[in-house]
Amino acid sequence: MEQSYKRGLISDRELYDTVWKNVFQGKLTYLHWNKGEAMAPTIGEQASTLLVRKIPIADPTLAATEGYEMVSNDEKDEPFVLEKDQCWVLADNDKLKPKEAKDSRLFGPVSMTDIVGRVIYSLRTAVDHGPVLNSHYSMRKDSSLLEIELDVNDMMKNHTA
Repeated sequence: MEQSYKRGLISDRELYDTVWKNVFQGKLTYLHWNKGEAMAPTIGEQASTLLVRKIPIADPTLAATEGYEMVSNDEKDEPFVLEKDQCWVLADNDKLKPKEAKDSRLFGPVSMTDIVGRVIYSLRTAVDHGPVLNSHYSMRKDSSLLEIELDVNDMMKNHTA
């Protein structure tokens, strides 16, 4: 199936970079299977096949990064400050208890180098799929990549419900 692209949506530089990276360095995205409700409502509560954009450096708009003081709701826990290259990640689903959420409240700070991608597309079923709502800046950066690398049929082949 041939895709057509609207002129002006993808700059010559973005096209060149994408062709260079795909032909000589591989794709800029990968598929990941996700199950669980920790990221609902952003991704959904049911099993999803996710298209993840590889990122060389984590976007610092996480829950907390280096220098933030972390204070627990539990009086027994001592406050602490996140160290250099650490971040605190939280599940999107605020209805979950910390142990159910499987986020930093359970396993602690995460090294920034462990953040390897940003989910840009979620496929839940053949009719329920679409771009993931990230920051306006990130979505604008990801739109041209979605036009080039998104293959819903390939995602369906790899989807496990």
